[in-house]
Amino acid sequence: MRCHEIDYKIIGESMQMVEVELDPGETVIAEAGAMNYLEDGIQFEAKMGDGSEVDQGFMGKLFSAGKRMISGESLFMTYFTNQGLGKKHVAFAAPFPGTIIPMDMSTLGQSVYLQKDSFLCAALGTKVDIAFQRKLGAGFFGGEGFILEHLQGDGMAFAHAGGTVIKKELRGETLKVDTGCVVGFTGGIEFDIERIKGLKSMFFGGEGLFLATLRGHGTVWIQSLPFSRMADRVLEHAPKIGGSRQGEGSILGSIGDIIDGD
Repeated sequence: MRCHEIDYKIIGESMQMVEVELDPGETVIAEAGAMNYLEDGIQFEAKMGDGSEVDQGFMGKLFSAGKRMISGESLFMTYFTNQGLGKKHVAFAAPFPGTIIPMDMSTLGQSVYLQKDSFLCAALGTKVDIAFQRKLGAGFFGGEGFILEHLQGDGMAFAHAGGTVIKKELRGETLKVDTGCVVGFTGGIEFDIERIKGLKSMFFGGEGLFLATLRGHGTVWIQSLPFSRMADRVLEHAPKIGGSRQGEGSILGSIGDIIDGD
C-alpha cells in the first residue's frame, strides 16, 4: 500500500461534509479552502505537489503545479497531519450543496477521472494530476472542457457533486448523460460527446445540443444538479442591479417597487 490508510465518516444529508480520522503520523491532502474543522494535534501546511512521489525534485513539483495553475486550480495543496497522541479528526466540506462521494481507489482500478473542481481530499500518496481531453468534441462541448482531474492510488479519495449522486456500473453498455451531469468515471470508461439528432430536438427539446456518451467497463458517477445549472437559475431570478426588483411572485415584486418609489 502506497497511500495512508484513513477512516472516515460522512456527516449530513443534503449539505454534507466528510470527517477523516487520522492515526498518529497519518496525513490527508485537500484542496485549499476545503477544511471545515480540525482537532488539536493536527497540523496543516500548504505545499506544492500532492506528495505522491517522495523523490520528486523541485522542477517536478513546479511542473505539476504549473499544470494546476493552467487549469485554474490552486498552486498548492494543504497537508493535514496528525502530530499528536491518539486518533484525531479533521473535516472537509464542499463549497456548494450536494453529495460527497467516497472512493476506495484500490477497488476502482486505482484510476479515476473527475470533472474539474470535483476533487475534495484524499489520503497521502494519492496522485492528483491534470488530464487533457484528446477528443475535440469532448473538449469543446463536454461541460468539463479540455481539463479533467486524474486521481491515481490505492487509498481513499473523496469528490463532491451537486444534488443527488447516482452510481452506474457499465459492463460494455453505452450511457448517454447531460454533459454537465457527469461527475467522474473510472479508467475503463471511454468518454465522448454526441450531437443530438434532429433540428426540432436540438432547438426546442431543452436538453442542449450535445450529450456525453460513456461506454466501456467501469463505474460512472452522475450528479442531479450541476453547480452551473443551479447558478444559472439563481442569476435568472436575482434582482437586476440598477433596475426594478424581481420578486418570486409578481404581487410582492410590485409592492416592493412601489415602496422603493419605482
